[in-house]
Amino acid sequence: MTRLKDIAQRAGLAVMTVSRALRDKPDVSAATKTRVKLLAQQMGYVPDSTAQGLRNRTTRLFGLVISSMTNPIYSRVVLAIEERAYELGYDVLLAHTLNIPEREEACLRRLLWRRVDGLFICPVYRMAAEAPIYQELVARRIPTVLLGHAAPFCNQFVNVETDDLLASYAATQHLLKLGHKRIAFFAGPLATPWTQERFEGYRRALREAGMDVDDRLVFQAGRTIEDGAKAALQMINESSDATAVQAINDVVAVGCAETLLSYGLKIPEDISVAGFGNILLGAHFRVPLTTTRQPKFRLGSAAVDAMQELLRGQRPESRRLPAELIVRASTGTPPATSRLRQLKP
Repeated sequence: MTRLKDIAQRAGLAVMTVSRALRDKPDVSAATKTRVKLLAQQMGYVPDSTAQGLRNRTTRLFGLVISSMTNPIYSRVVLAIEERAYELGYDVLLAHTLNIPEREEACLRRLLWRRVDGLFICPVYRMAAEAPIYQELVARRIPTVLLGHAAPFCNQFVNVETDDLLASYAATQHLLKLGHKRIAFFAGPLATPWTQERFEGYRRALREAGMDVDDRLVFQAGRTIEDGAKAALQMINESSDATAVQAINDVVAVGCAETLLSYGLKIPEDISVAGFGNILLGAHFRVPLTTTRQPKFRLGSAAVDAMQELLRGQRPESRRLPAELIVRASTGTPPATSRLRQLKP
C-alpha cells in the first residue's frame, strides 16, 4: 500500500508538504500541488479515511436504517439519500431491521460503533412510550432524522413524513363520489402511526358524508401481499356487502385484488380496489391500481436537508409532504347490489 512517505521520497519533498498538498492547503504552491497529486494518482495512493476521521472527529459516514429493501416504498427514498450524500462527500451504511425491535437496536449500536456522523431511521414502531436505544441517541446527541411519522418513543427527533391522513381522506372521498356507500378498509399493523392516520382519513371522509365506520367493514390486513389475500378471503367468508376496498398500501391491495379476481369478480365492475403508495407493482398490475402517490424521492431529499442543518448545530423543522391521488382502472361506479354476498366461500 502506497504511503505518504513513499510519495514524499519520489517527489523529494517532506512528508508534511505532501500531506498539505493533497489537502489543498494554501501555503503550498499550485505547481507542487499538481505534481504531488499526479504522483499520488500514478502510485495508487488511497487516503486513510479512518485517520482523517480521527483528526477531524468525523467519518463522512451516514447510517441508514430501514425495515427492508424488499419494501418497494424505500427504493426511491434510499436513492435520494444516497445521491445527496454522495454529492456532500458522504458514504451511506445501510442496515435492515425487518421490523424487529431487537434487531433495530443491534443495527443502531453497530452504526454507533462505526462512529457515523448521522442517522436516518425508519423506526420499528411499538406501543411502548419509551425505547432505551432512542433515549441513548438523545443522550449522545447523535444527529438523527426519522423517515416517517414520530411516535411517543421517538418524538424527540426531527422527522420527514407523508401527510397520510389527507391522502387517505382523498382516496375515500374519491370512492364516495363514485357512489360507494359500503367501503371496506384493510388496515395495517395497529402500532404504526401511518395505519392510524390512514384510518382516520377514511373515518373523517365517511363522517363528512354522514356515515359512521362500520366495524364489519374493517379488516386487519398487515402490510404484505399475503396479508391482503387473507383479508380478502375473510371478507368473502363473512359475506360482506362491500362494493369497494380501500387498502393500507399497494401490496395489500394487490393481494386483495388477486383473490377477488380468482373468485370470478371483475374489477372495477363488481368491486373497486384502491391502494396507497404508488409502487410499480400497482401501476402495472393487470388492473392498474387507483392509489396515492407518496413523494418518495422528495422525502429522502428533505431528510438530507434536515441532516445538514443538524450537522451545523441547528434544529430544523419536521417536514410533512403532501401526497397525490392517482386514479386508474381499479375504481369505478358500484354495482346495484354487492357481488361479494353472491360468492360461495
